[in-house]
Amino acid sequence: MERLIFHVDVNSAYLSWESARRVKEGQADLRLIPSCIGGNPRKRTGVVLAKSIPAKQFGVRTGEPVGMALRKCPELVIAAPDFRLYEVCSKAFLKICRSYAPVVEQFSIDECFLDMTGTGSMYPDPVAAACEIKDTIRDTLGFTVNVGIGPNKLLAKMASDFEKPDKVHTLFYQEIPQKLWPLPVGDLLTVGRTTAQKLQKARIMTIGDLAQQDVRRIQALVGSKLGMQLYRYANGKDDTPVQTQRQEAKGYSVSTTLEENVTTQEQANRIFLSLTDSAASRMRSDHAKAYCIGVSIRSADFKNRSHQHKLDIPTDITSEIYGIARQLFAELWDGKTPLRLLGLSLSEITREDVEQLSLFPDEQKEKARKLDRAVDAIRSRYGVDTITHGSAYDNAKRIGRKYRAQMEQKKE
Repeated sequence: MERLIFHVDVNSAYLSWESARRVKEGQADLRLIPSCIGGNPRKRTGVVLAKSIPAKQFGVRTGEPVGMALRKCPELVIAAPDFRLYEVCSKAFLKICRSYAPVVEQFSIDECFLDMTGTGSMYPDPVAAACEIKDTIRDTLGFTVNVGIGPNKLLAKMASDFEKPDKVHTLFYQEIPQKLWPLPVGDLLTVGRTTAQKLQKARIMTIGDLAQQDVRRIQALVGSKLGMQLYRYANGKDDTPVQTQRQEAKGYSVSTTLEENVTTQEQANRIFLSLTDSAASRMRSDHAKAYCIGVSIRSADFKNRSHQHKLDIPTDITSEIYGIARQLFAELWDGKTPLRLLGLSLSEITREDVEQLSLFPDEQKEKARKLDRAVDAIRSRYGVDTITHGSAYDNAKRIGRKYRAQMEQKKE
């Protein structure tokens, strides 16, 4: 029996969810005016997390600083993130999806896969079923989704990214030459900017070009494992099952591509504090800790470098991770080359309660752990931007000195 997979993706989720709430309260619809979700509306700080179509017409981009977005569009309406609202809306649309499919896999807060294989007697027309799901979500919850239909997760997800919003698209095997292959190679799932540039330099411009290549040539360009995956994806092949339970994360990473190059240590430190805060809070929510901390940088001429440090005892403490990240960056960067991307990774994850026994516990570490718990609790209730980890700056200096001392001991 051929598989039938739906991919349901909320259109501009954060903005849609905030807009739906405001419309219900009799306020203006943010989707119809230049608007965005991001940062602190009063302080005009942070980054754009989601934007409306009118804001996009002014050149506002997801991920750019709010201050820069305001320079492009002074009339931009900014709404603060509300993660309690997002969780409620996410659960609501997932509940509707589960009423249609026997197996539903939540892929992120705003998208999921439905395994509709074997439901032909109930839903003989897959497109009609997808339209019903889409319209039910819109009419019941007040926001729109796209639904992609395909024989596997890859093609279903690629289909849902076609024309938006509030659309249903199919991408079956026989449609690959017409719908998938003409797309730019950078549009293929898992192809990032750097990989796309490597492929384009080799005159592989479209997904169709990639599909027609000898797999060994692709592997020579991007590596053996990734090359094989890209070759399979370009030809529409994906055997990944839809799973009711998401697999536990093997690592936590976050990076940011900067609109303006980083040229000072102080700039980098502020960004690494934000990255650390994001990754560490996600890790704590999964009750996990990391043995390995890594940082990565990309220069303005697209050269990548990375550096990592392994710990004897795993950690989930923001200030501890941040202090080590700062020091790793200081060792990695020459202090003058302009940087366009900074990244942080937490790997070698454990979910066991590992802690070093000592008659003299580290009071500073225990205070930092309590602070993290308090910050997480406040954000969970009132939103991510209600409080920042400014105290991590102070702890980072102490942790940095401890890290340098450890490195000196290893050299000896």
